[in-house]
Amino acid sequence: MNKSDLPPDTEALHAMAENLRVLVGKLRRRLREESHLGDFTPSQVQVLGLLEREGPATVTALARAHGMRPQSMGETLSVLKAAGLVSGAPDPNDGRQTVLSLTPAFRKKIKASRAAREDWLFRTIQTRFSAAEQRQLATGVDLFKRLIDS
Repeated sequence: MNKSDLPPDTEALHAMAENLRVLVGKLRRRLREESHLGDFTPSQVQVLGLLEREGPATVTALARAHGMRPQSMGETLSVLKAAGLVSGAPDPNDGRQTVLSLTPAFRKKIKASRAAREDWLFRTIQTRFSAAEQRQLATGVDLFKRLIDS
């Protein structure tokens, strides 16, 4: 049996897990830099992401999804509204509530941001890696998908 066929020991796996965590953090920061979306707090990013993925929602629903009081969510949303990222309309089922959604302008900005991040990744992979390394990276991406989906 070849040494490369042996599983890594526990210490090596712990080191790999730590390295992967650090690298993912660095990649996230780099992609954030490439996004050109601006500086948002983690709460603001979570709200924007939820509105994008799940669609329009009330303050109460957003607060519940994030485990916070509606008043705190209201503060977060007021900043996003003032920045022109989120808009509100009366809830057709309950006129006392407002249904919030991403503005069309911000949706365009999200699309442009994703394109910028993907373009950075594409150019970086294309220019820094050989064809063989690109194939290795593709295999790594497949393994990473399995890791995430577990």
